[in-house]
Amino acid sequence: MGSAAAKLRAELIERAKGFAIEHTLPHCLSYGEETTVCFEAYGARQHGNFHPSSYKRIVAVPTSRVRLQKVHTTARRQLPRSENGRRHELDTCTSSDALLMNLFCHPASSRCKALGALLGIDIGWVPEFGLRARVPLTDGKVDRTEIDMRIANLLVEAKLTEGDFQRARKGALDRYRDFDAVFEKTELPQTDEEYASYQLIRGFLAAHAQNGSFCLLTDARRPDLIERWYATLRCVKILELRVGCKILTWQELAHAAPQSLRVFLSEKYGL
Repeated sequence: MGSAAAKLRAELIERAKGFAIEHTLPHCLSYGEETTVCFEAYGARQHGNFHPSSYKRIVAVPTSRVRLQKVHTTARRQLPRSENGRRHELDTCTSSDALLMNLFCHPASSRCKALGALLGIDIGWVPEFGLRARVPLTDGKVDRTEIDMRIANLLVEAKLTEGDFQRARKGALDRYRDFDAVFEKTELPQTDEEYASYQLIRGFLAAHAQNGSFCLLTDARRPDLIERWYATLRCVKILELRVGCKILTWQELAHAAPQSLRVFLSEKYGL
């Protein structure tokens, strides 16, 4: 993990420890040298990793509630056993999906003109999480990997402490129907065998296929991810697609968020 990612992860973990203690929230700490915080649900529709209003909206909407069930794949090795069942990925303090849902599931967010203006969408929107990208392949089939969120025709990739945007074999990306049409392939960051920033490449291809736009949400404390965004964006050949896509920071979104949510994001995430 790069130094920027490691520094942000350490900051979020320390903030989460203080947040959990100050608000007396049910949580546990992971094993090992790099201790992280895993929050738990409690009471009537409350959860320490979520703003109360956001969490109530999440559990009230079946398609959003399903997202909460993403299993924490390394919980058995890293976390104490839960009395309430399995540990989940969105329980952890560094989960980018949890931050995404905190922001976009808050009932006041969809009515917030400042947020809508940043995203370039009308107010009254309804977010969808964990959708299949359905990027067309050369054999007539579609890619089944996920996009983190869609609002109207805006596709969103969310990052927080993740190391990078993953890599993919060149042969795997050549299977995408519109790869040559969308990208100047020789200019993409790459090695002899792989392309870098696969998730960004896939996001641009999905937006092109769906006549939509693509947005990266990342942290201002991650200049490495911001640099990789621009390194990939400059290789998009289609002007309309390139101009219609954007990068936003969590800090920008937090500043535009409803006041009660803004306080939570500042205290818990340092936004």
